[in-house]
Amino acid sequence: MIISDIISLDRTQCSVECHSKKKIFEIISELAIKQNPSLNQVDVLNSLLCRERMGSTGIGNGIAIPHGRIDGISNVTAIIVTSDHAIDFDAIDNQPVDIFFALLVPKEQAESHLRALAGIAKKLSNKDIVKAIRNAENKNEIVAALA
Repeated sequence: MIISDIISLDRTQCSVECHSKKKIFEIISELAIKQNPSLNQVDVLNSLLCRERMGSTGIGNGIAIPHGRIDGISNVTAIIVTSDHAIDFDAIDNQPVDIFFALLVPKEQAESHLRALAGIAKKLSNKDIVKAIRNAENKNEIVAALA
């Protein structure tokens, strides 16, 4: 999976003001429907929350990869958000999270879902990329760091 194929400036936000897990999911779901108005924001939000209830998507090092399966999309879609303050996210390392790389995947594409998760986790294991995202002053710099 090529990360640049699933990210977009329109679905990226830098340093949002956010202090809770629910609020970050609301921001992610708002960004998701901006470029795809046929999606229902409540459905996107519920999909992310439902998956999160199964276990935290916080993978450590201040990073989370929330994800959900959605009806009404044909391709894997990424939403990238950084928060101005790290949020308690019950991450695997018990550290708060400030980088959120959310994935929306068509319900019927389980294999694409797994490939996308693996590709993102690999990309975000690069400390230089994570540092560039964390230091980004705008969404262009976030997208450039992932290109």
